[in-house]
Amino acid sequence: MATVMTKEEITDTEEKSGLRTYLPRIIIGLVLLVGGYFGYQAFRHSQQYETTDNAQIEGNSAPVLARVAGYVQSVSVDDYANVKKGQLLVTIDPQEYDVALAQAEADYQQSLADLENARADLQNAQASARNVAQNLRVAQSNADVQASRRDKAQNDLKRDQNLYREQSLTQKQLEDSRSAADVQTRQYTANVEQISLARTSQGIAQAGIAKAQANIQKIQAVLKVKQAAIDNAKLRVGYARLTAPIDGKIGRKNVVVGQYVQPGQNLFTIVADSTFWVVANFKETQLEKMHLGQLVDIKLDAYPDLDIKGRIASLSEATGARFALLPPDNASGNFVKITQRVPVKIEIQNPEKYRNQLRAGLSVEAEVRVAD
Repeated sequence: MATVMTKEEITDTEEKSGLRTYLPRIIIGLVLLVGGYFGYQAFRHSQQYETTDNAQIEGNSAPVLARVAGYVQSVSVDDYANVKKGQLLVTIDPQEYDVALAQAEADYQQSLADLENARADLQNAQASARNVAQNLRVAQSNADVQASRRDKAQNDLKRDQNLYREQSLTQKQLEDSRSAADVQTRQYTANVEQISLARTSQGIAQAGIAKAQANIQKIQAVLKVKQAAIDNAKLRVGYARLTAPIDGKIGRKNVVVGQYVQPGQNLFTIVADSTFWVVANFKETQLEKMHLGQLVDIKLDAYPDLDIKGRIASLSEATGARFALLPPDNASGNFVKITQRVPVKIEIQNPEKYRNQLRAGLSVEAEVRVAD
């Protein structure tokens, strides 16, 4: 027996058939519309922003290195502790360096004593030179006087010889005059020899002064060397006390009490907690519209909800490959073109606001607004 459908049932069936026919088209249209909208937004975004996720937070850091060898006497900080510049961190046993300093100071004092003795020798040499000069003046004066007496005795002898020829003088008187002239001549010769001896003594005295002065200069040079040894010993004593070179937070310690350390050994690193910036490596094809001062949106992978702003501070003068340990050499003939990346430094605005979140080495996504 055939079933007869009513008019209402036929209409309902036609509507459902039409809905099944057009519903997929409507859905596809909506999907295309939404996809087109988001595609357009992505296109606009790509025209206004240059983006990279090859970026990290950077910060100043200072390694704390042992500058002298020795056993660690004390460690005054814990892992990841905040420290202030000049704060004592590690003490290396300074006993060996204290002894070296005491020895250097003792050597310096001995050289000071030698310098005082040399100055005394110089004063003695100068006094001797003054005495010799005085003796020379006296000998010269005596020679001048004796020269006058010699001349007088010779004149008297000539007069007496004339008188003797005229028989106005006896033989004995002539001989007395001749003897007096001879004595005065010999005394004058002796005075001249005294002058020569005084001049020789004066040369010896001047040589003694020069020797004493040279000895003083030598000791003064030795004093400079020993003062340098004292300064070096003081430095080494100071190096036994390691202090923080900057304000910041230390990393993991690599030193414990009783450990023997060598000069240059890295004990830990201090990261400055007040200055951070971003280094983002952009592709070379992204640099065309980038310049200093452009605004940058920064997203931290660790804190995705933070809205951090920055500005481009500088662009590297070379690609990152140029700073590699073994830069690629394209002259070998096996050339494969690879898009290079250029480091861009980005200053963080109001970094103190994010002081508790910023960490050197955190991964970052940077978006540079290249068009308004």
